[in-house]
Order: sequence, then C-alpha cells, then structure tokens
Amino acid sequence: MVVRIRFYRAPMAFGIQVVMDANDPAKLADFWAQALDYIPQPPPPGFDTWPAFLEQMGIPKEDHDKAAALVDASGKGPRIFFQKVPEGKTAKNRVHLDVNPSGTRGDKKAVAEHVAKLEGLGARRVKEFDEPMGYWITMLDPEGNEFCVH
Repeated sequence: MVVRIRFYRAPMAFGIQVVMDANDPAKLADFWAQALDYIPQPPPPGFDTWPAFLEQMGIPKEDHDKAAALVDASGKGPRIFFQKVPEGKTAKNRVHLDVNPSGTRGDKKAVAEHVAKLEGLGARRVKEFDEPMGYWITMLDPEGNEFCVH
C-alpha cells in the first residue's frame, strides 16, 4: 500500500499599502508618521539618502517632491504612500484611517491625549462620538482628510 501525503500551502494574504493624495507629500507624511508612530521609509540599500537614489534613477530634482512613504518600524503595519496631485480634496473620503493610540477601543484618556497631540500638529477636531458601539473623535488631517481616533 502506498500512502501519499499532500501538503497544501494555505494561501497568504496580499500585502497592501495605503495611498493618499497630497498637495505636499513630505509635510503630510511627517504628520502621519507622528500620528501613527511610523517612520519615513529608508532609502534602498546602497543609498544614504532618497535624493541620491532618485538622482541615480535619472529623476529630475524638480520631481523629488512628488512622493513620500512611511513604514511601520515593527514591520507589522502597511506601508503608507503619499503622492502629489494637482487638485485639492473636494469630497468626503470613501476610505479613512482609524488610529487607536492605546490598543484598547474607547480609552478616553488615551484618545484625548492623542487628539491633543494631533491638534498641535495641525489636525482639526470634527466631532466626538460616545455611543454604545464605542467612543471616538473624527478629525481632519492638515490637508482635510477625515480620520478617527478610537
């Protein structure tokens, strides 16, 4: 009797990145780095700076401000990419980020502290919610993109 064992590799989830349109990618990336405790994406291996990499790739200096990227230093969260667009924001986001500073939903003290920090960085408070489903504050980032702090 021959027994054949087949191992099935479970499908892996796709990696994702979040892409945000921006008037000033570097400025918006700086805000979100502090909001999410992310870091600017380091330049590729072999390059000390992004400008050195971009120059090597033949990208004109006037285009060096067209994008910025952030990464989670722990490697767990998605990459966040900011791309320069000519138009401003005109409508409510169809997708937004939820920021959870404490890891526990509804920690009002942690929410208040993080909201105060974000307001100091240029975010604006829109509305506070205290409902049976939870507690959160809806805000706008410096370019008017909606997000929530839970």
